[in-house]
Amino acid sequence: MDCAEEITALKRELVPVVGSEERLGFDLLNARMTVVASDLSVTPDRIREAVRRAGLDAEPWDDALSRRGPDAAAPFWEAHGRAVMCGASLACVCAGFATHAVLRSPAAALGFGEPEPLAASVFYAIAAVTGGWYVFPKAIMAARRLRPDMNLLMTLAVIGAMLIGEWFEAGSVAFLFALALLLESWSVGRARRAISVLLDLSPRKARVACPRDGHVEETPVEDVSVGAIVVVLPGDRIPLDGEVTKGSTSVNQSPITGESAPVPKNVGDEVFAGTINNEGAFEFKVSRPANNTTLARIIRMVEEAQSRKSPTEQWVEKFARRYTPAMMGLALAIGVIPPLLLGGWSRWFYEALVILVIACPCALVISTPVSIVAALAAAARTGVLIKGGIHLEAPAGLKVIALDKTGTLTYGRPQVQQIAPLNGHTAAEVLARAAGIEALSEHPLARAIVRRAQDDGIAIARAQAYRSMKGKGAQAVWNGLEYWVGSHRFAHEMESETAEMHDQAEALEDAGHSVVFLGNARHICGIISIADEVRPNAAGAVRDLHEAGIGRVVMLTGDNEATARAVAAATGVDECRAELLPEDKLEAVRSLARTYGDVAMVGDGVNDAPAMAAATLGIAMAAAGSDAAIETADIALMSDDLSKLSWLIRHSRRTLRTIQQNISVALSVKAVFVVLALAGQATLWMAIAADMGASLLVIFNGLRLLKENKTGSAGSSGCLRPQD
Repeated sequence: MDCAEEITALKRELVPVVGSEERLGFDLLNARMTVVASDLSVTPDRIREAVRRAGLDAEPWDDALSRRGPDAAAPFWEAHGRAVMCGASLACVCAGFATHAVLRSPAAALGFGEPEPLAASVFYAIAAVTGGWYVFPKAIMAARRLRPDMNLLMTLAVIGAMLIGEWFEAGSVAFLFALALLLESWSVGRARRAISVLLDLSPRKARVACPRDGHVEETPVEDVSVGAIVVVLPGDRIPLDGEVTKGSTSVNQSPITGESAPVPKNVGDEVFAGTINNEGAFEFKVSRPANNTTLARIIRMVEEAQSRKSPTEQWVEKFARRYTPAMMGLALAIGVIPPLLLGGWSRWFYEALVILVIACPCALVISTPVSIVAALAAAARTGVLIKGGIHLEAPAGLKVIALDKTGTLTYGRPQVQQIAPLNGHTAAEVLARAAGIEALSEHPLARAIVRRAQDDGIAIARAQAYRSMKGKGAQAVWNGLEYWVGSHRFAHEMESETAEMHDQAEALEDAGHSVVFLGNARHICGIISIADEVRPNAAGAVRDLHEAGIGRVVMLTGDNEATARAVAAATGVDECRAELLPEDKLEAVRSLARTYGDVAMVGDGVNDAPAMAAATLGIAMAAAGSDAAIETADIALMSDDLSKLSWLIRHSRRTLRTIQQNISVALSVKAVFVVLALAGQATLWMAIAADMGASLLVIFNGLRLLKENKTGSAGSSGCLRPQD
């Protein structure tokens, strides 16, 4: 299955069998069809019979075939027969031309002398048969179904040319059409390889450490269980997803996220299948089976994306279904009406054949899927996973983008921002004592204090007699003295706060920080401010969105008003809405859609999923995002790089322009040749050459989308290029 026209034929035969078009899925990249049986009567035999009526053969799909790819699984003739017959057709056309030139004259072979001798006609006839070898059976099927398609158009044109003695025209038309189909098949294969190369990213085997004696044994990744310990050497590709348990290194994650810079990995960090270990050897514990790694999910989602057609692709299919019968009707009218009125049956019959040839919708039908597949592949290699052509065009029309705060504009992890020592204490003393107490707590603010102490190299001495004060803080004994740590309200209750301390704490809170006081029975030792850190590229990403034509960028958050205002000021968003519950975010997105039109929602958490589902386009921050958000989203940013939002918008617009160019070229060529045919100035071989030229043009124009898009703005991170 290499052509959208074949998908149309399959739908015609299979919809009556399964009951609904929604029960059919088509993956042109992998030449795979999925059928959801409506009842037990829909057997594999019935499906195969329906596929044969469409002019194709079917075989069951299995995992082994999925790993090898359809081309590798096919025998020689199935994989290369089209190219062999096309080459034979070309050889026969050349032999016929040479024979004509030798037996008559070169001028005669070019059409300026005597007609071809019998030997040349035989070569041209063989060229027509070999060129139409894969076309004629499908044409017969189309005629039986009374469903005209491009195969029937070409067959009628070749037979008609033979009937009027135009053997050279018949042979050259068959060859050029076979060449056009071969190029179309190649173009789909080219885009197919751009995706299937992902299959080769993950190693087939993993070095698994035996839990008893530590012996390392190479094991197929499919047989490695969750929880197993895998050893990775420098330069190796990581075979599975997991968490580092021993050692440290840096990893090239570009195959998954598109990030060009290596990412440091230490104990506790997550690693992904298909990424490359740069430096040290390390061990990791497997967190997902081979069929559910991040890479496997990317491959699965990209494959499924092929069945989700874009609006333009749907329009082209509907247009082609009406266009082909209309052009056949025009050809019939030209072949019958003018001769009845003016005479000259031979001339008008020939012009009708020209109309049949130029009516072939090949360039029009192939223009959109090739562009869509190439654009999806380019985005996947850049770390932007788009779940279908229908979502590829949507970014081009966005007017407003709504961004979640926590985990999207910020890292979603509280960080210590300031340490203000008081009453003769130093910052290190305040941090050491607070960390000793908070080491016994699981509160996010407590974890932030402990992390800061660890990062500063401070040895944490755990406190004793720890008592939690729910909603306020905690008390404990540290180094023989009793200390308390807690909120601004707790400090006020302890009656240790001075007016200066109060003003300092309020200023930090107004800036969006959470404040933690450390004190003892005598005085307050210091104030620690904690805030969720804004991503370094967030402000640049918002600026890039404005430059890309987004009229309004809105931040939606469940956090308090002061924190929201601080993040909004730091990032430059146009509007912020704070203290929103999930249902409030949902209503906010609907309100934005009513006011501005198409709206995208970018988020990472479960609470963002309803708003993402309601938006025109849902975009997930996939690296740290929840599975619910990623599954709900239409697009996933695999590296959490906000600067790729503006790249996505530009990529979508570039794709849409390419599709529009292709459709315009295909229809313009056909319109010109219809006029030339009516004026008696077009020949069969000119028509097929022009149609093939248009097919080539739209194919190569669409495949340009596979190449690097260099239109990134100055505010980008510089990591936007696809990784080969």
